[in-house]
Amino acid sequence: MQEYIDFFHAHTMLCVAWAALLVALIVTLFKMAFSKVKTINTQEATMLINKQEAVVIDVRGKDEFRKGHIVNAVNMPMADIKNSRANLEKHKSKPIILVCNAGMTSSQAAQILVKDGFEQVYSLKGGMGEWQAANMPVSRRK
Repeated sequence: MQEYIDFFHAHTMLCVAWAALLVALIVTLFKMAFSKVKTINTQEATMLINKQEAVVIDVRGKDEFRKGHIVNAVNMPMADIKNSRANLEKHKSKPIILVCNAGMTSSQAAQILVKDGFEQVYSLKGGMGEWQAANMPVSRRK
């Protein structure tokens, strides 16, 4: 036991950083486990789109959206989701899949929608990068 105390005294900053990372990991895991937003992969997204007529909302900017997006996706940048969600009210009963470049911004947008009472909100894991890496169809129209 004395060795641990000596190590802690010799490497205080290292031990504090390690403890902080451990706490952050545990908090993140608990948030993910109890979140109403589910993160789904490309296969699960395809199933929701085909079987339950899920609405795909692309939260990227207009320029990125024009370069390529999921077929039939609706472009609603993050700023629009923060300010006005009136266009989404008609889809409140349907599953909603949010997509961004890598999956981080879509998770934030999903949290906003959950707070507004949307029940079936999903975030695409890996975003459009993962979608294209899986060779899923991409549209360049609109």
